Amino acid sequence: MEIGIVGLPNVGKSALFKALTGMTVEVSNYPFTTTHPIRGSAIVPDNRLDIISRFVPTKKIVHANVDLVDIPAIVPGSSQGEGMGNAFLEHIRQVDAMAHVVRCFESEDVSHTHDTLDPVRDAQEVETELLLADLEVIESAVSKAERRARIGKDAEALKRIEVGQKAAAVLESERPLRFEDWTAEERKELRALGMITLRPVLYVANISEDDIAQATADPESVAHVKSLRDWVRDREGEHAGLVPVSASLEAELAEISNPAEHDEMLEAMGLTEPALAVLARSLYALIGVSSFYTAGPKEVRAWTIPNGSLAPDAAGVIHSDIQRGFIRCETYSVTDLEQYGSEQAIKTAGHMRVEGKNYVIQDGDVCHFLFNV
Repeated sequence: MEIGIVGLPNVGKSALFKALTGMTVEVSNYPFTTTHPIRGSAIVPDNRLDIISRFVPTKKIVHANVDLVDIPAIVPGSSQGEGMGNAFLEHIRQVDAMAHVVRCFESEDVSHTHDTLDPVRDAQEVETELLLADLEVIESAVSKAERRARIGKDAEALKRIEVGQKAAAVLESERPLRFEDWTAEERKELRALGMITLRPVLYVANISEDDIAQATADPESVAHVKSLRDWVRDREGEHAGLVPVSASLEAELAEISNPAEHDEMLEAMGLTEPALAVLARSLYALIGVSSFYTAGPKEVRAWTIPNGSLAPDAAGVIHSDIQRGFIRCETYSVTDLEQYGSEQAIKTAGHMRVEGKNYVIQDGDVCHFLFNV
């Protein structure tokens, strides 16, 4: 899973990327500090791994990872060559989803593109550039398909024209393509064209350290977060993704190597977990993926799979041989392990399930796959 971090200049994109990945990147008070995409990987915090390892003795705990890409800043006119121009476009087209960082903090030390703080205006500007970028690609693709169709009867060209014209109408109405209900075939066609606005978006409201505890407890109580959330809900519905984060605080937390001191600082700021844990859950829900676990003396590990995956498909994430030779899956939930204290006690209580090839893996399942090759 690869997430592109996008936003205007000086909104905290690179600070957030640095905090989440632990990589050393330049963070400065001037536009376009990021001049090319920077890739990194972030460990996904998961307290269920800690729970499993308490009851299943193991040598190693392996977290899931999420790949992040810090995309060069977008400014009004980017789709037409302003700022870094179209440098960002091809990189966004390759990601699975976007984390759109929107500035929701006041600061005299960090300049703003417009010199005033207006999260809704800023979010709209970025979205407009993405809409225009998609529209340009669609119009070009339709034009080429029309030329092919005139030369001779070309079913693929006719299909592209049909889907392209429908997509162009959506974009011209200033609506992202993700708002539309597309058939599987239409979605495949749009993905082939690399449509940016088809991708899910998680809005990240970057706020000050002083506001983070209040915003986490009640986002509606922080004015700039509330205005952004209201706009997002109006656009994307009640379940739209928005997470308040303080990138500066996360950067400070990332530099604390001592777990006890790290937890003390979290508690002092009124937080119960780091931002990546919240971001990861929100992104998982947005993209439609979930976690299952394997547990044994060598390692306890988290694995990421699409929602609705069958047991053999989950086995294939571990190794293709396990999928090919799949016989059955013995599984239980992390909640069962907490309740009964051991796998043997789970079996004795009758809660160890034996599932076949048609079993749909549930979020939080701990699985033992039996196979033969």
